[in-house]
Formats: sequence, structure tokens, C-alpha cells
Amino acid sequence: MAANGITIDMHNLVSSDEIHNIIKTAAETLITNPNLAGALPAIMLRGAPGVGKSTIVRTVAQELGIGFIDVRLAQMERVDFAGLPSVKDGMTEWNVPSFWPRDMKSKGIILLDEITSAPSDCQVAAYSVVLDRRIPNSNYVLPDGWLIVAAGNRTCDRAVVKTMSSALANRFVHFEVEANSEDWVKWAVCNEINPAVIGFINYRPNLLFKMEGQNLEQGWPSPRSWERVSNCISMFNGNTELLRKVVYGLIGNGVGLEFMEFFKMSAEFDSILEVMTDPSAVFTLPDKADRRYAVVSAVVYHLWNGTDEKDAENRVNGFFKVLAAMPNDFGAMMIKAAMLGNKKVKPMDAMRKIMTNPNYPTVAKKFMTGSTPTFGTL
Repeated sequence: MAANGITIDMHNLVSSDEIHNIIKTAAETLITNPNLAGALPAIMLRGAPGVGKSTIVRTVAQELGIGFIDVRLAQMERVDFAGLPSVKDGMTEWNVPSFWPRDMKSKGIILLDEITSAPSDCQVAAYSVVLDRRIPNSNYVLPDGWLIVAAGNRTCDRAVVKTMSSALANRFVHFEVEANSEDWVKWAVCNEINPAVIGFINYRPNLLFKMEGQNLEQGWPSPRSWERVSNCISMFNGNTELLRKVVYGLIGNGVGLEFMEFFKMSAEFDSILEVMTDPSAVFTLPDKADRRYAVVSAVVYHLWNGTDEKDAENRVNGFFKVLAAMPNDFGAMMIKAAMLGNKKVKPMDAMRKIMTNPNYPTVAKKFMTGSTPTFGTL
């Protein structure tokens, strides 16, 4: 819809990067200004199954070093969420569940997951928590340092979804999360997802998330299922036929067949670490695009996993050796991914190590001028 030349998105679509920043900003606001807890709206995330809604919230909590409580409302009855009464000295007391934080100075994010699949009475119990930060019928108050985020699927996703009451919906600021291959690849690089998976998604970004034409009662490609493919590669890598069956079960036969062909091809570059760390080894740039994607992912995967200082230095120099042979588009992709770091090396440290390397000025010149330099140190 458009009004006065401005496009209006009726679903308030956000990428995973955007919602990550929104949640992080809100959590940081409560950390520094907990007195704003009553004024800051709770956040509601909608999106198809597997797009990574809960992973985003968990990641923000980890980055900020604060608490994280994942409450699966679809698996609860009202008493599981709001607690049970008991009688003490002739008076009724409400006993709230143990997962609710008690330390009034604590900080964190509480995720009310699967809220659109929760029983109606459980949704009603959430009214007071979301709006007033209280458990109904009790004296419990959620500490001011805790941000409330809820997540659920959409009615169009063929998931178990119940209509959220208008009273509950009006208590949130709403966002619809869409799968974004660029954002997911950034996350995948930092979390050491198998390079074959990253290379494939770079090569076929439209297959990061695909429900259309898939058997939704079995496996189909989503950010969640691709992460599981990565985990299973390390488990079944010694048995290709078993791995193939597992991959088909996770992402479906059609996409699974295409990925396994890419995986088979990418195995040709398992020796890339030797090319990176051996100064005498020669790197030959593959002709085909899919092989170049595989090389880029393999190099970045190995780059920040040095076993000691000398090995780490060799890997960085090897990175530049491969980079020197890359055309501008793949080279730019390679540098961008390398500067993300991984679990061991933070982005700022990765950027510093890349940009202070003696070979970096030559690479920068290549990308600015389109020339093909040679590296005297390689």
C-alpha cells in the first residue's frame, strides 16, 4: 500500500539484523534505565517456523551478558505459568513458578515463546505480565531490568496457531521477522556453521528459507534446519550415504539433493588450510562460481582457528594469498566475512588483524582500481 508516495508495509517486516538491533537497544535501555520498564512496550515477534526468532533473542542476551528465560507457553497450562494457591495461617498465598526471577536488581530477557499457540487461559494469564509486569493474583512483580519479548507463528504457516485476543495484542509492539540470507550468513560465520552450508547459502540464497512447493509435514529448508544440517555434517561426515538421508530428512529431498552435490564438490577444497599455511603451496582460482563460493567459505572458516600465534599468522597470510587471486566480487565477500571474526576472535580484533597486515594496502588498492596486484610477501 502507498500513501503520498510512501510505501506502507502492513506487516511491519524486519530482517533478523534489524530485530536484533531493536531488541538489543531495548534491553540496553533497561539495563541503564530500569525505571523505564513500565513505559517500554513488550516486543512481539511473528514469523514462519524456523526463521530464528528465539535464536535472535537468546543471542542478544548472550551478547549483553544478561539473564535469559525461555518460557514455552504452548506447552503450559495456566498454573504452570501463573502458579498455584496455597493456604498459610488461614490466608491464601499464590505460589509463582520457580523460573520467574526473584532478584530485583537482576537484568535479562524473558521470552514468552509460542504465545500464538498457547491455550487461551494461558494467554489471558500473560495479560498482566505483559502490560503491568505482574503475575495475576499474586504479589510477584517482574524486576525492572527484565525485557519482555514474545514470539509466535503466523496463521498462514500451517503451524498450530490460535488467534491472539485484541486485548493481548494491544499490549505489544509488533514485528514480522523475515528470513534474510545476508544476515543469516553473518550469524553463521560468527557461529562456525559448516563452511559447505555457508557456501551453499551464498550460492543459493533463495534456499535459506523455502516453504512453497515443500512437504511441510516433513523436512524443509529454514535457518533452523540449516543449522541442524551443519551439526549433522560433523556427526555423519564419515558416512556420506547416512549423511544424505539425514540431510533429506532435514531440508527435503529436492533441496537436499542440490546441497549434497554442492557438499561433494566443496570437499575438493578440504586441503585449503594447507594452501593457506604452506608458503610454497600454490592456489589456483576455480573457474565456476559454485566452487568459488565453496573456497571463500572454507578459507573464512579456517582463518581464525589458529592453534598458536605462529599458526594464526600463517593463516592470515594464507588468507591474503587466496584473496589476491579472487575477482573483486568474491574478494569483497571474503574480506567482509573475515572481518566478522568468530567465537574466538571478536569483529574488532578481526578487522584490526586484517587491516594491519602488510598485504592489506595492496588488496585495498586492487578493489579500488580493479587492478590485479602481486604480493611480494607471499
